[in-house]
Amino acid sequence: MTTVTRGDPTDVRPTGGLLRHRDFRLLWAGQAVSSVGSNVTTVALPLVAVAVLDAGTFQVAVLTAAAWLPWLLIGLPAGAWVDRLPRRPVMVVCDLLCAAAFLSVPLAALLGRLTVAQLLVVALSAGAARVFFETADQVYLPVLLRPGQLPEGNAKLQATQTVSYVVGPGLAGLIAQLTGAVAALLLDALTFLLSAVFLLRIRTREPRARRAERSRSLRRDITEGLRFVIRDPYLRVLTVFGAASNIGLTGYQAVLVVFLVRDLRLEPGLVGALVGVMSAGGIIGALVATTVARRCGTARALLIAAALTGPPALLIPLAAPGIGLAWPALGGLLIGLGVAIGNVVKGAFRQTYTPHHLLGRVTVSMHLLNYGTIPLAAVLAGVIGARYGVGTAIVVMTAWLALTPLILFVGPIRRRRDLPAAPVAS
Repeated sequence: MTTVTRGDPTDVRPTGGLLRHRDFRLLWAGQAVSSVGSNVTTVALPLVAVAVLDAGTFQVAVLTAAAWLPWLLIGLPAGAWVDRLPRRPVMVVCDLLCAAAFLSVPLAALLGRLTVAQLLVVALSAGAARVFFETADQVYLPVLLRPGQLPEGNAKLQATQTVSYVVGPGLAGLIAQLTGAVAALLLDALTFLLSAVFLLRIRTREPRARRAERSRSLRRDITEGLRFVIRDPYLRVLTVFGAASNIGLTGYQAVLVVFLVRDLRLEPGLVGALVGVMSAGGIIGALVATTVARRCGTARALLIAAALTGPPALLIPLAAPGIGLAWPALGGLLIGLGVAIGNVVKGAFRQTYTPHHLLGRVTVSMHLLNYGTIPLAAVLAGVIGARYGVGTAIVVMTAWLALTPLILFVGPIRRRRDLPAAPVAS
């Protein structure tokens, strides 16, 4: 396998050259359209369940859980397989599977056969494809870019993704208002097809994995990735922090649409607009992440990001009709700002810090805990919402989120200005 040069994650100065990088532009475009579609789904699928099938609070929360459950079920073997397989074909197949899954919803609705059970199957199928896609994507980016370009590349991808957090829900609300929530899923299917087309046009050839690596035990590969994360003090604390944060983030987001529609009596269009505004801080965060990391240091940038992600969550339960919607809008803006800064810095750090032959397994090992808590959080929020009310569920989850930044003070990050360029043992 071709050697991949390792770089310093503290070198976060943008080069400006990626706009002229043809293959990166194609990857960027593919992710942009599929991210918009995916974020249409985050609002459209619960709206279909609530408005078309009259689903209850717990059922809507289970839909969110189903989308993330595959990280627990297949996450570890997926990481090992991605380290063995060519990544671009994996990503293309995942796009096509997602397109087929989301297309099945309007078709079933047209035939009068749509059920909550089908929505669960669609969420599970798309979630399984997402496990492979996101893992392959993290490993594929260092194939296209030099180490010094990774911070800029991650920042651009994160900025596009956070724009989709604004555009997607807004589109979902608008389409649901005009033509019904089911029609919004047609747009999602189309975006995944476009993403596959963009990926197929990339020319960069990946280095092949050595035969010895492909023939090794899958269990051994999985164990090697897990061991690296567990033993490393930086990756370990980032993994625990990500898992704890996602409990709060997903918990309140899983029941947010139900809260806005049934408790606050908002129209679908306003629901989509508010969720979009709450996500807008991520755009700013992605744009300033490299600057914050350069001026403050990458380790300190993570602490700043965590502070923005946690305490502002306490503003969300203050939501009320009319001017009271400004509270969740402000809280969501600050949370999005912090999440985006943290994701850009953490993504570039992991890609340059981790030996490339382990990157797929290390990425998915971290995601196993990071994303594995998401279905549990969604179900927990659904149970609390069904038993004590949706408003109570949001209070509990946002209070938890507000406390999570304390986790980063347990490890070595608090003592450093910048994150290290490589593990001490290497």
